[in-house]
Amino acid sequence: MQQRSSVDELTELLKAELNRYSPGEKLPSSRTLVERHHVSPVTVTRALAQLAAEGLVVTRPGAGAYRAETRTATPPTGDTSWQQLALSADTGAGGDAVPRAVDASGLLVTLATPPTGVIEFNGGYLHPILQPERALAAALARAGRRPGAWSRPPADGLPELRAWFAREIGGGVTAAEVLITAGGQSALTTALRALGAPGTPVLVESPTYPGMLAVARAAGLRPVPVPTDADGIRPDLLEAAFRATGARVVVCQPLFQNPTGAALSVERRAAVVRIARAAGAFVIEDDFARRLVHEDSGPLPPTLAADDPDGVVVHVCSLTKITSASLRVGALAARGPVLERLRAIQVVDSFFVPRPLQETALELVGSPAWNRHLRAVSQELKSRRDTMTAAVARHLPELALPHVPSGGYHLWLRLPDTLPEAALLPTALHTGVAVAPGRPYFAAEPPAGHIRLSFAGVAGPAEIIEGVRRLRTAIDELVG
Repeated sequence: MQQRSSVDELTELLKAELNRYSPGEKLPSSRTLVERHHVSPVTVTRALAQLAAEGLVVTRPGAGAYRAETRTATPPTGDTSWQQLALSADTGAGGDAVPRAVDASGLLVTLATPPTGVIEFNGGYLHPILQPERALAAALARAGRRPGAWSRPPADGLPELRAWFAREIGGGVTAAEVLITAGGQSALTTALRALGAPGTPVLVESPTYPGMLAVARAAGLRPVPVPTDADGIRPDLLEAAFRATGARVVVCQPLFQNPTGAALSVERRAAVVRIARAAGAFVIEDDFARRLVHEDSGPLPPTLAADDPDGVVVHVCSLTKITSASLRVGALAARGPVLERLRAIQVVDSFFVPRPLQETALELVGSPAWNRHLRAVSQELKSRRDTMTAAVARHLPELALPHVPSGGYHLWLRLPDTLPEAALLPTALHTGVAVAPGRPYFAAEPPAGHIRLSFAGVAGPAEIIEGVRRLRTAIDELVG
């Protein structure tokens, strides 16, 4: 049983037992709870901490845990209906209504934790068994012992960490051209706010990452879709989109694109930068999956930023996907005056990334465990991809898989016209498997129904095969 599940189960058991005790009465000792429920001391400590956080028990160091006094106060009932008007659309300078609502539903799907027993094909992060937990713990411990670990860091980030990211990006990018951010999502937010004025268009791949679409819309931008194929975004349609919209920004994932898994071809890499340069526009390069390469991928192409001396490309990358959702450390890299604007937005929004996180990241990437972790994840992702691809071919032959990726952590499947996407998701969840819907990945109406299946957030091959079987059951319930 996983630690998190053990804590949750013990917490619920202790809640049910609280009625046996009067307010202020002492609960059994931690040792007694360990023996009674056959759990570890750590599990007991965490469960009691959860009950204390909910105000159900009070812990006293050296004395034990006690049932908290019953709270009888009833919170006042207010009238919040006035907020509907205050939060409604504003009228812009041109007299047009500007929506202010932010739709984060597509992003929340990948962040939601399904109920116990449900297989997670909807996740966006590595399963705990794939995370470098020991290396992270050791790095955090070493970072905490560094002199000044809790002092204020430079606003742009620790020089050593900026230099490491610069070397990783390549192409002569220097530490002075790198800003440390609180993960990739924060970097995308900063870049879009810095480069796009509210009300203006931003060109995006179709389909693309829902979190980026949510950021763009929250910044008041209008995402305009540019279709992709197996070789990435289509340069002919990109050029036409620049002419039609006058956009000054395009967001591109040139390597193992989310959700299709496609990699931008060599010919198109140069074309995308050239077309943007001719339009007087920036390319935001979201290089989120470079460290999620599969073992059989072969040599990776350099970043777009590495081949761009003119400052067309604003590069975004992060350590989060390859380590842990909680190691929110990423980077922005840019050349020219745009760097000062990016820096200003970053400082205004968050001041700086906490120094302990930066120090931990620096310790991690400088340790011998780092390259071992990268190799292990590369091997495991390849194995999991092969397992899921084979299971889909065997159990879900009617679902089209146009591209088998050589990096990333998911498969992008097209549904037949007879299988409604909206009905599949709740049915699948009912059969015990959570999948990500395709609709949020499109800035406009999708050409067909899709689902995205992640193979990184599950425990291993057995769960992958079982999850695909459960999805088969859900489809049979819908079409049978």
